[in-house]
Amino acid sequence: MRSAAIDHGKAFDWGKTSKSYARYRDIYPEEFYERVYAAGIGLPGQAVLDLGTGTGVLPRHMVRYGACFTGVDLSENQIAEARRLTAEAGLSVDYRVCPAEEIDFPDGSFDVVTACQCFWYFDKAVLLPRIARVLRPGGKLCILTMNWLPKEAPLAKASEELVLRFNPDWTGAGYRREAVSPPEWGREWFETGQAESFDLYVPFTRESWNGRMRACRGVEASLPPEQVADFEREHLALLEKTAPEQFTILHQATMLVLKKK
Repeated sequence: MRSAAIDHGKAFDWGKTSKSYARYRDIYPEEFYERVYAAGIGLPGQAVLDLGTGTGVLPRHMVRYGACFTGVDLSENQIAEARRLTAEAGLSVDYRVCPAEEIDFPDGSFDVVTACQCFWYFDKAVLLPRIARVLRPGGKLCILTMNWLPKEAPLAKASEELVLRFNPDWTGAGYRREAVSPPEWGREWFETGQAESFDLYVPFTRESWNGRMRACRGVEASLPPEQVADFEREHLALLEKTAPEQFTILHQATMLVLKKK
């Protein structure tokens, strides 16, 4: 994947980090899913399409509420991990290898479309009318994020600085709190139903935080294996010097729910 607006146009491939992603990026606290459900997402009987599903984190955790989930992702490796993890958990989710912009489900197939930690990768001009088409009347689009706050979490800031040493093109550093407000885009098809943000303290060990950073776009998804190994060695040394064995990292989560007109 390559985008002029992301990492200064440097290519990245989530398939390169699928094993690490499956192991270390299933980190959303229970409160996250409870808030999503409280917003009317994943209710019993709903048909939900999860775009950019990756290793199926959102469907795997929310299918228990009673909705029927379908997950799509452009990476074959990500979908392979999603299928493996779902089968191991004894769950049922339909996964398909497909870019979000190429979804071709019949009109009115879904009550809800979700996009967790991925919406900025999509071409909205192409995708939004497709989402509106596959949603039933009054259907919802739910856009979710959860980002660490480097200005309020010094360890996260130090980890970012190390990523930038290895990959100066990475634009994933320096996240600041964002207000969730009705977007200018999409008004032809959607109206705002709900917009909120909330803080989450996410628990890690040195190993799991190192794995989380390795599985980010700026490291394993874009660097050659020898540089990934060098990063990991230095990052683990940093953690041994500066972090206890267990700690939490402050994140801001956001939820934007749009309703089809």
